Amino acid sequence: MGSAIYLVVPHTSNWDFFVGLLARSSQRIKANYLAKKSLFDSPLGFFYRGLGGYPVDRTKSTNITDQIVEYFNTVPDFSIAITPEGTRSKVDAWKTGFWRIAHKAKVPLILTSFDYSKKEVTLSAPYYVGDDMEKDIAELMEYFKPFVGKNPN
Repeated sequence: MGSAIYLVVPHTSNWDFFVGLLARSSQRIKANYLAKKSLFDSPLGFFYRGLGGYPVDRTKSTNITDQIVEYFNTVPDFSIAITPEGTRSKVDAWKTGFWRIAHKAKVPLILTSFDYSKKEVTLSAPYYVGDDMEKDIAELMEYFKPFVGKNPN
């Protein structure tokens, strides 16, 4: 698979990170990920970077979307895993950065779910976003409804 955004839903537990690493390894997927900057400032920062992590400082107003689009434009076969909820808590609305990145970089989403009720990891066929963000996000949220996270809310 070439460049893609692995859209990971639901994200309800720290265990999702380890399940993701196992799934990524077993499927031979080379996907990077975003995580809060404080993880990279800890003594384990080298570990997170070594696993393909990119720190995000949520306290600063930076344009991470354009930075990631630039990676897609300049790094061959660049891929990244993103959790659109932006947290491990239940949310009614997703962050929209993943859609903006996919739209600007013209890369597909691979819909990725960790369904703890069935003990399955599911990867979809490539999904290309259109020009209507609200429509796409509503469709995507509907797609992910049946999947059960580790800590369903």
